[in-house]
Amino acid sequence: MTVTFRPQGTCSQEMHVQLSEDNVIEKLEVLGGCSGNLQGIAALVRGMPAKEAIARLKGIRCGFKSTSCPDQLAQGLEKALARQAGTSEN
Repeated sequence: MTVTFRPQGTCSQEMHVQLSEDNVIEKLEVLGGCSGNLQGIAALVRGMPAKEAIARLKGIRCGFKSTSCPDQLAQGLEKALARQAGTSEN
């Protein structure tokens, strides 16, 4: 499953996350933002369960901003997993 979302309050414009059937991050692509840092984050989360990525990245701030690209990734993953859980329960 591929999840696409638009981060809020960051330099990045869009994130595409490919998740396996068991919600492991297979690929992360980020449009905009700090290219080197985001490529590094993408490499680090590849193969990581989405829930672990959320736990590690949620709440990270960028300077004086109340959020960051990693935090926005965590929030987007949380929403995707919640939607998926809601869909599978119906």
